[in-house]
Amino acid sequence: MNSKLMAIDLAKNVFQVCVIGVHGQVLSNRRISRHKLSELIANTPPTIIAMEACSSAHFWGRLAHKHGHEARLLPPQHVKAFRGVQKSDGHDALAIGEAAQRPKLHSVPVKDIQQQDLALMVQVRARMKRERTALTNQIRGFAAEYGLSFPKGIAALLSAIPHIPVESDMHSAQTSRLLAELGLDLIRLSERLDAVEAQMLEQARVYPAFARLQQIPGVGPIIAATLIGLVGSAEQFENGRQMSAWVGLVPRQRGTGGRVHLGHITKVGDRRLRTQLIHGSRSVLRWIDKQHPAFRQWAQGIIERRGEKRAIVAYANKLTRLAFVALRRNEPFDIAKAFQAPQLNHPILLTQEPRPYPTHCW
Repeated sequence: MNSKLMAIDLAKNVFQVCVIGVHGQVLSNRRISRHKLSELIANTPPTIIAMEACSSAHFWGRLAHKHGHEARLLPPQHVKAFRGVQKSDGHDALAIGEAAQRPKLHSVPVKDIQQQDLALMVQVRARMKRERTALTNQIRGFAAEYGLSFPKGIAALLSAIPHIPVESDMHSAQTSRLLAELGLDLIRLSERLDAVEAQMLEQARVYPAFARLQQIPGVGPIIAATLIGLVGSAEQFENGRQMSAWVGLVPRQRGTGGRVHLGHITKVGDRRLRTQLIHGSRSVLRWIDKQHPAFRQWAQGIIERRGEKRAIVAYANKLTRLAFVALRRNEPFDIAKAFQAPQLNHPILLTQEPRPYPTHCW
């Protein structure tokens, strides 16, 4: 088959495969079963296999790499622009093929099994934390209906539940039993969460970047494991700014007529990772007096100019760029170099004439 690429619209059992020739013509666009798709990938000469970065995409990407193909996982939001008005499996597969031929469209790197396992544990841990928070709020809400109040924190809640009176004028014995059972559910869920978290950190310690990432202020074991599981080696990014834009920590840009307006951060990408980076940034700035002098000077300058909340987001942006360097380079983190002030006596800076700000910026 003299094909340029094969576009696959992924599904559970029946897939849509669109084969595009070397001159851009559609050679075929047909439905195929799961078993026959595996045979087609195995028997086709090495080519480009494109698909949306959705459920099961990394499995099919690893299978394509196994048989010598180049797998391109495309973000679904970019494929949608090539689909047109009508939606069907055939149009979706054709849109994937059209998007895969665009040179500036970035693809998602295929995760290996180890990184896929780590990303899986990151997602399971996030789900368990949501369930534990929901169960904690439910216990507190039920108890409040009977005039019972507990101290803040999960540990304080678990220690207070056994001391609830079996029966009183405000609640019955059945209420006490129900709250005790919910407390046992909370204990089991916390134990499962701790086990998954320990397994996740053990899996992340295999990567050399795990230790390098934790040298950055604000990056602990959880954030380091999340970065490795979701980002990998960061080879898909050309620089740290691309990675920061992928996380959604850069300002949204709107410009026309030569004027550019920078607004709030875009908040695109993985929300869990962005939340963890901002939390790590907040924890560092909270204890700014105990940080390195170079970092303290950099952070205090932003706080004085823009305020504490913007400084938190600014350092989360900076933290993402530093994490990019830690993932790409096999060298220890140097905080003095990372927050080094620009040299005003640099020969290039001395030859440049200062440019006044436009009046509308003041």
